Amino acid sequence: MVRLVLACCVTVAAFAADLRLGIVGTDTSHVIAFTKLLNDPSTPDHVSGARVVAAYKGGSSDLKDSYTRVDKYAAELTQSWKVEMVPEISGMCSKVDAFLLESVDGRKHLPQFREIVKCKKPVFIDKPLASTLADAREIAKLAKDNGVPWFSSSSLRYSDFVENLKRPGITGAIVWGPGPMEEHHELDLSYYAIHPVETLFAILGPGCTEVSRVSGASMDEVTCRWKDGRVGTVRALRPYGDYGAVVFLEKEVVQTPPKPKFSYRSLLVEVIKFFQTGKPPVPNEETLEIFAMMDAAQRSKAAGGKPTALK
Repeated sequence: MVRLVLACCVTVAAFAADLRLGIVGTDTSHVIAFTKLLNDPSTPDHVSGARVVAAYKGGSSDLKDSYTRVDKYAAELTQSWKVEMVPEISGMCSKVDAFLLESVDGRKHLPQFREIVKCKKPVFIDKPLASTLADAREIAKLAKDNGVPWFSSSSLRYSDFVENLKRPGITGAIVWGPGPMEEHHELDLSYYAIHPVETLFAILGPGCTEVSRVSGASMDEVTCRWKDGRVGTVRALRPYGDYGAVVFLEKEVVQTPPKPKFSYRSLLVEVIKFFQTGKPPVPNEETLEIFAMMDAAQRSKAAGGKPTALK
């Protein structure tokens, strides 16, 4: 197999050959959706350039979303897609060219990343990057120290409804989406509300300096001030709700259509490009800023909604 050596010293398969991907954590529906899009050339949204070949189950015994799904999805990967299950993450080092860190529990990402980084292969870290700002920063430090490229993103960042809102001259935005809480995640917005939070950053870009948060029985609302004076608001709906956004321009207001649709294909296209080049499409600094924003929102909530600066 022809190989390409990246500047970061990470070796991956050349563009002409399929990359071999390893999954860490089989407790999210993403592992099935991603594998189907990558491994099945007959599917209409097929993404070429990579195949899932191995997986490590992982799982969290105290998180229902994990322990009720981890074995089921692992079985489907092996039975339907012939993916090899390995007992340890280290067992994938020689079998794969890049990793998809998919564990649904953000608390697992740092310890699992500690093992993955030893393989010196690029890593896509599915949402949430971590369950705390400190863990997110430690992941970034480990990656830098070991010369391992990484990238993390919500699939909504690349959805058509978000892409169609991007334009010059946006003065502010309001976004909304599901925001169910998960008691084990210290940053309670990180577990699921990461989707609307990242949507806001996809529209406005980095530069958030201060937030204030108001909580109600069926929602949390976070107002964010950008350093250039723009204001963005995230409304996390509980237990669930539709996604949407409004952007404000000097002479126009643009809103998403009702019940906008999205697929994972656009995200996977970016993931495969990243694995091929080693260049994250979302700067790591922006991803860390998103977590700093959620950390400030958590502190604002504890202070009764007081405006709180990002660390």
